[in-house]
Formats: sequence, structure tokens, C-alpha cells
Amino acid sequence: MLVMFVGADRTETAVNAAQVTFVSSVTDGTRIRFGEGRSVTVTEPIGEVMRTLNEALRPHD
Repeated sequence: MLVMFVGADRTETAVNAAQVTFVSSVTDGTRIRFGEGRSVTVTEPIGEVMRTLNEALRPHD
């Protein structure tokens, strides 16, 4: 499931919630890490990122 965030450079960023391995708070917002050393920094606070990712991964009726 893809979710949309605003990147640190103010561009829209699509994230595959199933590939996220680690989320951390940074000065610029929230860093979302994936496998193989890839990451993206988004402007949303960590609480909002976690809520959005969890909602995307929740089974839908």
C-alpha cells in the first residue's frame, strides 16, 4: 500500500508502507528507512507518519 507524504524538499513522496524497516525523528521532520540503506525524510511529525503507515498496513474490509 502506497502512502503520500511531503518530502523535506517540499515534493510529494510516495512510500510503500510494507517496505518500511525503521522510522526516526530528525531535525527536518521524520526519516523513513527501507532496506538496502535507502531512506527518505518527510516533513510530517513522527506520530502522523506512524499513524498513516499503520493505517495503510491494517487489513481493509
